[in-house]
Order: sequence, then structure tokens, then C-alpha cells
Amino acid sequence: MTRTSHRILGGFAILASLAGATSTSATSATTRPVLPAESTRSTLSTELSATTRSTLSTESTRETLSTELSATTRLALPAESPAFNVRDFGATGVKADDAGPAIRKAVDACAAAGGGVVYVPPGSYSTGTIHLRSHVRFQVEAGATVYSIKKKAAFDKDALFYGEDLVNVTLEGRGTIDGQGGYVHRLKGDHQDDFIYPNQVEMEKLGKPLVRSFPKDDQFGKLVLLLRCTDVRVAGLSFIDSPSWTMHYYGCERLTIDGVHIRSSLKDGVWADGIDPDGCKDVRIANCTVETGDDALVFYSMNWFGPARPCENITVTNCRLSSASSAIKFCDGNMNAVRNVTIDNCVITASNRGVAFMDFDGGVVENIVLSNLTIDCVRHDWFWWGDGEPFHFNVKKRSEVHKNWKKENDRPAGHIRNVKISNVIARGMGASVCNGHPDAWLEGITFDNVKLILAHDPAAPYDKAVHALTFKQVRNLKLRNLEIAWDKPEYGRWESALVLEDVQGLELAGFQGRTAPGAAKDKAAVVLRRVERAVIRNCGGPSGTRVFFDVQGAATRDLAFIGNDFRGVETAIRSAKDVPSGAVLEAQSIRK
Repeated sequence: MTRTSHRILGGFAILASLAGATSTSATSATTRPVLPAESTRSTLSTELSATTRSTLSTESTRETLSTELSATTRLALPAESPAFNVRDFGATGVKADDAGPAIRKAVDACAAAGGGVVYVPPGSYSTGTIHLRSHVRFQVEAGATVYSIKKKAAFDKDALFYGEDLVNVTLEGRGTIDGQGGYVHRLKGDHQDDFIYPNQVEMEKLGKPLVRSFPKDDQFGKLVLLLRCTDVRVAGLSFIDSPSWTMHYYGCERLTIDGVHIRSSLKDGVWADGIDPDGCKDVRIANCTVETGDDALVFYSMNWFGPARPCENITVTNCRLSSASSAIKFCDGNMNAVRNVTIDNCVITASNRGVAFMDFDGGVVENIVLSNLTIDCVRHDWFWWGDGEPFHFNVKKRSEVHKNWKKENDRPAGHIRNVKISNVIARGMGASVCNGHPDAWLEGITFDNVKLILAHDPAAPYDKAVHALTFKQVRNLKLRNLEIAWDKPEYGRWESALVLEDVQGLELAGFQGRTAPGAAKDKAAVVLRRVERAVIRNCGGPSGTRVFFDVQGAATRDLAFIGNDFRGVETAIRSAKDVPSGAVLEAQSIRK
């Protein structure tokens, strides 16, 4: 095939030189503005002398262009990058036509040339699996949509974009990748999902029909699946209606996802996750909007494509996340480790669960920092995992979750440790429960400057919430400047704001909260059950609080209450009969 547009217009090269010229003394007295990538040839030509403007063409060489530039903008120009327009290889831009062969030819030609750009101009392109190649930038222009074709034979891999063992691979542009995912609602039948079985039980108690969403049969695969790739960049694109996980990366290093929009149905989109790094290293996710039926952002460490690798060294910033399941999930599928993760400056909206830490396969979750978040959770339909809670910690063995899993196949209980959550405002429709495991307690958990509000949805068929926030089986728990509030309408089952059970090494400082409105008079704002070695200071209950602290359990010991404000409290500290004598020390309290 004759190449008619196998090189980017000379203007792209000019842009590179103009961008560098703005900060040097070579510029004219008035600094010339940096031209955007969308500048037209006529705009670029204003930089050329009047005698050469008419000579600008795609065949202009770098040397010719350089000599024609004025002295104020003359710089060394980078080598031109080959560009392969899929239209030149037979793609029509008509959705009804199969563009797959043409796109694959363009990708292969680009790779054979040593790399460059595969360019998808405005239009509609239906295709099956596209095998990405090393050093290839796949660019989807604004106005262009790449559709996942409704032909299973067109997919030789479980993805629309696929690659393995690649280096320097890019998916970018302002266009759209459309998986054409669709769903039907029907009775669950013999489909068994152990994760949501507790919800199923609640629906059965109420005699409600177990109708749920299922994917249609005419859709195939994930939108992106990359295995063991290095230097991966995905930027600017919109990924919508994926039939399965939108993006799945296994064993990738130096992975950057920037400014993408991911959307699947919050009502129907089962198994349509957003971004799923699995055993990846050096990951940056920024400036993204992710709205997905299933989990929006999930970190795995599994052995589906090779040995389970640690998922580590990850930053997530400036994102907005929504999910009918978990917005952020440190996944139950963790056989090795998820560690060294920071998530900052993000907004979570309309999610069934805000932040979830799970460990069912014996791996480690450690060294996690979550900061500057707003979380708003709502209740979604019964077949979604979650109860509208902002925070969730859970360590289990597989046999404790799956009915048909044999105990002899269990891995040892995993560990969640060294997690710091700070500067968060969270509102939820369900109780936040943070549980360790008898064999593997949570360790080193910190909540600092967190406000948690519990609300109730009268339209929900059931609500399992009793206490706003519970921690169980935790060592070295720090709760600083934690505020818990109750929102209207009130719910008759609500009781305590904070329950701490089986905790060793507690710092509770600056807590503000009260018993739930409408709770029985004997209920306390804070329950301390079998807590050892605790310092509780600078806490206060609002006026009218009946019981602030309720201390229980024969294993309770070494509790020091120091400098707390009990002026508005009827009973500051109530100790059960089984609490050993001398287990509670109180000093410097302010009372009525």
C-alpha cells in the first residue's frame, strides 16, 4: 500500500520547536505564545517568512522547515514520528463495517517501521481484538469511536485491546472506546454469589423476588488487558459500557493512567469494574472520572496470568469515583501483597461502599495512606456487594466465605497493617465495620481528622446498621479527632456511635459523638469491650448524653481516661460487673 499520510504533518515538528522557544533569549521582544497541538497549518505558517509560506507541505523536510523559520524560532527539530492512518489501510469509519483487519494492518505496519502513531480519525470503527505492539501510540481522535464488535469470532483474546510483554505502549486521544455492554434483569435462578449471600437472606426474609442484572450473551471481553508490559500510558480517552472489567493490567511496570473517563451502568453493570491493576509496580492514576457498576478502582495480587506479584508503589490523585460496589477496593484477591499506596484529593460519590480493605487469600495489605477525601455512600440494589458504608475492613479465609470451598485449600489468614486515613468527610447509609481475623488482627490502623455521618434510606428494603463504626480484633489502633454524627430520618435499630472490641493498644483522642437518637436509655455513645492498654483523652459528649463510655469484658485492663470533658454527660464511664477492679483509671476530667 502506498503511504499517503505515514508521517505526521510537518506542523507537529514545528510545534515542538516553538514550545521550547518561548523561554529563551532567541524569542522576539514580545514572547510568542506556545501553539496548541490543534493549531492549523495556516496558523503554523505565520511563523514562516512571507516568501516560503506557500511551500509548506507534508513532504517538507526538517532541514527545509528549519531554514524557513525566522531567527526568533529556529531550534533543532525532533525527528518526525511515523503516523499510520487506519483509513489508509481500508477502514471506512462506518460502524456497520468491520474495521478490525484494517486497524490490525495499521498497527503491524507501525510496529514494523520501528514505532510511531496509529491514527484513528473521526468516525465509527467496529472491531474485535486489537493486539498492541511495542513503541506504538494508538491515538483515537476526538469524534472517533472504536466499538467492541458483536462477533465473538473477532476476539482471539478476552479483550478489545490486548498486549503482553510490550514496552513503551500508549492508548491516547480524545475519542471514545465503547464496549457496547448491555444487560437483562431476571430471577437469579441457580446463580450463587457467596459474596452477596447475606443480602439474599435479607430479601428472602421479606419475601422479595431475587431479580438481578446479568450481562447479555452478545458481548465479549474487557476493553483493555495488558500483561507484563513496561512504560504504559493511557490518557485522555473515554471508555464506556465495558462488558467486563474496563481495564485489567497484570505485572505491568511504570503504568500511567491520566485524564480518562470510565463509565458503565451504576444500575446494571455487573462485573464491569473500572481500573484493576494486578501485581503492578510504579503506577500513577490521576485526573480520572470513574463511574462503574462494579468496583471503580481495585488492587489485586493474583496468579491468573503467572505468579502472584506484589501490587506496589502506587499513587492515585485528583479522581472522582462512583460505584454500585466499592469505589476503592484493596481486593480480597490478594495472594502476595498490595503495599505502598497513596490516594489523595479524591471525591467518592453515589457508591455502595466507599473504601474497602479485604484479604481472603493470605496476602498482605500494608503501608497505605488515604487523605483528603470526601465520601458519599448510598444503597444500591440487593445484588451489589456492600451496604452503603464508607469504610470496610475484612480479613477472612476462603472457606469462611464460599460454601463449597474446602478448608484444606485455605491459605493462612492475610494481614492488613499500617493504614492511615486522614482528613475525610464521609456520609453513609450503612454501618462501617472494620474486622480483623482471630488468626490475623488488623495492625497499625489510624483514623485522623475523620467525620463520619450515618444516614438511613427509608426506601431501602432492609438496613442492617446498628452501630455507626465498629473495630474488632485490632492492635495499635489510633483514632484522633474522630467525629460521628447521626442524620435524619432516624432508624430504630441504631445504638452506639463507636464500638471497640478486642483491641490491644488504643489511642482515642478528641472524639466527639453521642448515642443514636431514639436508642434505648441504657445504650452508650462508645462501647469498650475487651480493650487493653488504652489512652482516652480530650473526648467530649454533647449535652444530654446519657452514657458516654461503657466498659465491658473480663479481659479489659489498663484503660486511662485523661482530660476528658464530661460536663454534658449523665454517666461518664460505666463499668460492667465483669471488668476487673483497677482496670480503669480516670484523671483530670471535667465534670458538672
